[in-house]
Amino acid sequence: MKISDEGIGLIKRFEGCRLKAYQDSVGVWTIGFGSTRGVGAGDVITQEEADRRLLADLETVEKCINNSVAVELTQQQYDALCSFTFNLGCGALRGSTLLKKLNDGDDDGAAQEFARWNKAGGQVLAGLVSRRKAEHDLFIT
Repeated sequence: MKISDEGIGLIKRFEGCRLKAYQDSVGVWTIGFGSTRGVGAGDVITQEEADRRLLADLETVEKCINNSVAVELTQQQYDALCSFTFNLGCGALRGSTLLKKLNDGDDDGAAQEFARWNKAGGQVLAGLVSRRKAEHDLFIT
């Protein structure tokens, strides 16, 4: 599967776009729409580069999901998982109870797991609470 425009829109909405490198809430250098690969202090990119980075990062996310999920998904479920995995990484998805429940056929149980992933640096962040709610709501659509 591939992420839809709706899924990309969800990621863009929560990531925002910053063309100058910044440190995220846990100190990771980030640029564009949440891209972290090869980013350092003082880096600056164009909007076009931010869009290219997002698509490249999403290829990695899609590969992770397509290799980890053993059940058929709706487009909305897939898009929600793309946002989740984009934000948290493939390792988080692969080690999650969300994935276990999903692969066991427990869609409702999997949906409830999104809310548990609301912390960064051990602190609950309002932005993550909102993001996980949006992912949950898209997942159950």
